[in-house]
Amino acid sequence: MNGGEIIAKILVKHDVKYLFTLCGGHISPIFVAAEKSGIRVIDTRHEATAVFAADAVSRLSGVPGVATVTAGPGVTNTVTAVKNAALAQSPLILLGGAAATILKGRGSLQDIDQLSIMKSVCKWSMTITRVRDIVPVLEMAFRKCQEGIPGPVFVECPIDILYDEDLVKSWYNVKSRDTNPTDLKTRFLAWYVNRHVHKIFDGAGNMDFDRPVTKPTFSKHTTGDITRAVQMLKTASKPLFVIGSGAMMQANKVHQLAQALDRLGIPVYLSGMARGLLGKNHPLQLRHHRKDAIKDADLIILAGVPNDFRLDYGNHIGRRPFISINRSKEDLFKNKKPTLAFLADPMDFVIDLSGAYQFSPDEWISHLKQRDMSREDHITEKAAQTHNGGINPLALFRHLEENLGNDTILVADGGDFVASASYTLQPRGPLSWLDPGVYGTLGVGAGFAIGAKLVHPEKDVWIVYGDGSAGYSLMEYDTYQRLGLSINALIGNDACWGQIARDQVELLHSDCAMNLAYSDYQMIAMAFGGDGIRVDNLDDFKTAVQKAKASSMNKIPYIINAILAKSDFRKGSISV
Repeated sequence: MNGGEIIAKILVKHDVKYLFTLCGGHISPIFVAAEKSGIRVIDTRHEATAVFAADAVSRLSGVPGVATVTAGPGVTNTVTAVKNAALAQSPLILLGGAAATILKGRGSLQDIDQLSIMKSVCKWSMTITRVRDIVPVLEMAFRKCQEGIPGPVFVECPIDILYDEDLVKSWYNVKSRDTNPTDLKTRFLAWYVNRHVHKIFDGAGNMDFDRPVTKPTFSKHTTGDITRAVQMLKTASKPLFVIGSGAMMQANKVHQLAQALDRLGIPVYLSGMARGLLGKNHPLQLRHHRKDAIKDADLIILAGVPNDFRLDYGNHIGRRPFISINRSKEDLFKNKKPTLAFLADPMDFVIDLSGAYQFSPDEWISHLKQRDMSREDHITEKAAQTHNGGINPLALFRHLEENLGNDTILVADGGDFVASASYTLQPRGPLSWLDPGVYGTLGVGAGFAIGAKLVHPEKDVWIVYGDGSAGYSLMEYDTYQRLGLSINALIGNDACWGQIARDQVELLHSDCAMNLAYSDYQMIAMAFGGDGIRVDNLDDFKTAVQKAKASSMNKIPYIINAILAKSDFRKGSISV
């Protein structure tokens, strides 16, 4: 077996179903062998998309996503996507090509110090210098990316550990033992090269593929921890849950978490990957005025949520007592010391907590729901307003909300338009909402959608794009069409970078670098064999939604390019 075939065998062993890539000569043996091994190879049009897709697979399936990219610019093109996965605590493996081991630092094509770069954004990084090390390094990579606080890892795969031994020898022009050149320098060089190649392939036939897959380990709570939490909960008359992405690290148990929250009976706000956890209209879920609800609560429970900018660095909680559960010690104590802190998996903790405590929220939830409904009434009022020159974005989302099927995954990729969507669209179930996370990265849309559609081919996948963020990945309509992925995109087209414009125009009285054009983005889908439509009124949008759903049934990717009216719905929001 060559190095690529060895890698493919390990990927199969770890239940990897998809390998994401953008081709390159440095890594060809990896994806060629993967395809022969039954792994579906997904070739994208940008390396960042490949990593975003691997990230989505990790989040939705619980199996680490894997991407492979070529050396140099192939690797550096992934940096933003890898860092996004790191901050989202998403496990994935990036296999990067590299120059031949003997040519490192000698000016070989695309030869840079990749490890120094990737160590700054990855949880763990390693280079492979011998074929016999492929198996243990990859086994370590799978363990590292999942244990403790999950995150991305990088494995550098030099080209000469991937190809067949005879071919590598021919590259190096290794001379046989019978060759006896008279020139001393030539003889020494031949000896050195021969010794180097021998080191690369020595022991390659003695690899152990049969070691059992080790389950990831992480900090666990105790029975005493649950008892202490229950004792504190019993003193509260107005407890409040805030559940975040850090509570969603075990995809196979998300339904148990939803059932646990239902048993506990504590009102809850869901954020990040936790959106949709309780379905569309669960009586315990709240969607608006979170800051005010925290102010009214007498105990807050943060499950997988740090006190970062989203909670105003702990100022929303103020001096109120709060319990925090997190796998990350840094996130557990970020900016504010909890009254009770548990370094443990939030999902497991909440599931066990639900067996020891139940709350009757009638008066408390009624108070919170009343305020929630007042916000809904305000949104309804704003959605009813008519505008000249485009579609009211709230009216648009209200209609889309009414027409999304129960088997829908929403991918959020944008600023102002996506933020409006979060007020109006209701994810249908657990793991049905994908957004970048705390890094706030634009450009995740195509990759997340690809990963979602592969893991759940039976579900409708909608990307909600701002017209700014759409520019990062619309080229992937080529990928959708080639691979038969029916993905719908809704582009909110207001011809500007709306989220930034709100601050800049207000504070600096300038629209410098803010303006885009009312471009015909739908034509990009058509150029690659998909379909799409441009709409500038609500009636046409309603028709477009039905066309998009019909196209999805026929495996045709679709774009709705919705021309938006200007809206002050989020006036006063900030982008930093």
